[in-house]
Amino acid sequence: MADKLVGLLLAGITFLVICKEWGAPFGAGLVLPLMEIAVLSIFAFQVKLARKAFIAVAVGMTLVLAASNPDWRAITQRGLATAAFIAAFFSTLSTLRTAAQSSPAIQRAGTFLSGQKPGRRYAALTVGGQMFALLLNYGAIQLLGTLAMANARAEPNAEVRFHRMRRMLLAIQRGFISSLPWSPLSFSVAITTSMIPNTSWAQIVLPGLVTSAIVAGIGWGLDTAFKPKLSVPAQRSEPEGNWTSLAPLLILLGILVVSVSTLYSLTGVRIVGIIAMIVPMMAVGWLFIQTWGGSPLRDTGRRIRDYLFEELPAYRGEITLLMMAGYIGTIGAQLLIPLMSQSALDLGQVAPWVIVVSFVWLIPVLGQVGMNPILAVTLIAPLIPHAEDLGVTPTALVVAITAGWTLSGASSPFTATTLLIGNFAGISALKVGLNWNGAYTLICAVALSVWVYAYGFLL
Repeated sequence: MADKLVGLLLAGITFLVICKEWGAPFGAGLVLPLMEIAVLSIFAFQVKLARKAFIAVAVGMTLVLAASNPDWRAITQRGLATAAFIAAFFSTLSTLRTAAQSSPAIQRAGTFLSGQKPGRRYAALTVGGQMFALLLNYGAIQLLGTLAMANARAEPNAEVRFHRMRRMLLAIQRGFISSLPWSPLSFSVAITTSMIPNTSWAQIVLPGLVTSAIVAGIGWGLDTAFKPKLSVPAQRSEPEGNWTSLAPLLILLGILVVSVSTLYSLTGVRIVGIIAMIVPMMAVGWLFIQTWGGSPLRDTGRRIRDYLFEELPAYRGEITLLMMAGYIGTIGAQLLIPLMSQSALDLGQVAPWVIVVSFVWLIPVLGQVGMNPILAVTLIAPLIPHAEDLGVTPTALVVAITAGWTLSGASSPFTATTLLIGNFAGISALKVGLNWNGAYTLICAVALSVWVYAYGFLL
C-alpha cells in the first residue's frame, strides 16, 4: 500500500513540475511541498540509516534556518522546489531506462559493443557508453557492465580475464562520465543550468562536447599507452552482429534530439521541462512497440502500473539521497552566506580565474569526503560572485562546474558510477576511484583546468 501511494505521489510531483516548467504552475505553491513531505515521510521509515541521516540533517538545518533567518519560509520553498525538480527529473528519466532494459534491440547493441576486439573495444564502449547513457542514465553502466562481465568470464585464462574485465569496465565508466558535461538528460547539466542564471543546454552543449572529448580522449590514450603485456596471447573472436545493431539506438536518439530541439525552438521552454514531458511519452511508445505481438494496450498498461507501483518506489534510496542533496545544498548556502559576511571572507577579492578553475578540483575533492555533486553544486553556486563580476560568461561557469562534476563521477568512492563498477569488479569503490582512476583523474583535472581557463578568459 505504501509503495502504491509513493508511486502516485511521485507521479503527481512530476506532473506538477512539468506544469510549472510549461508555465501552468497550478498547485505548485502549496500542493507540491505537501506531496514531497509525504513521500519523504514514508521513505524515512523504509530507507537505510545513511539515508535517514540525510533527512535528519535536512530537518535540523531547517530548524536552524527558521531560528536565524526571518525569510526562512521563502528559502525553504526554494529548497523544496529544487528537491521536487530532482525527483521529477529522476522519475521521468527512469521511464526510458525501464523501456530500454526490456528491449531486445538494446541488448543486441550492447552485446555487439562489448564483443569488440581489444584494439577497438575501449573506444567502442566509451562512445557506446555515451549513447547508452542518454537513454539509460546509470542503467547504461548496469547493462553494459553485465554484458562486459559475461564477455570477460568466457575467457579461460585468469590473467587475460582480469585485464579484459578492468579495461572494459573503465571504458564503460569513462564513457558514461564523458556524457555528463553535455547531455541534456544528465543531472549535471540540468542542475547546473538551473543554478547559474541565464544559461541553457543550447549554450553549453558545444563547450560541453569539448570537455567530453578531453575526458574520453585521455581515457583512450591511457588505455592505449599502458596496454598490459600478457604472458600468453589472448584469444580473439568476432563480435556478435554488426554495426547495424546500433541502428535502433541511433533512431531513438535521433527522435529525442529532434523532438527536444523542435519544441525548444517553438516554445522557449527550458530543455529540462521539455525532456520531462517528452521522455515518458517516448517510453510509453517504446513499450507499446515492444508488446505489439501480444495485447499492446493491456501489456503496456501493465508495464506502466509495474513501473509506478513497484519499480519507481524501489528507487527510494536514490530518490531520498538526490532530493535531500538538493534541499540541503540550497538551505546550507543560505546558512553560510551570513557566516561568510561575519568572517569577512570575500570571494570577490579572489582572482576570478582561481574561482573558475577551482571547480574542476573542488567538486572531486568534496566527493572524496562523501559530498554528492548535487549537494556540492547547490551549496557552492550561490556563494560565488556573479559571472559578470568575474569577467566571464555564465556559460563559462557551467562548463567549469560540469567539468568538476565529471571528475567526481570518476574518482569519488561515494558516487553511483564507482559503486557500480566496484560491484562488478568485486572490489571497493575506493579502489576504483583512487587506484584505477587516480592518475586518470589528475591528468584530466590538469587538462580541464587549461580548457576551462581558456574558454572563460581567452575565447
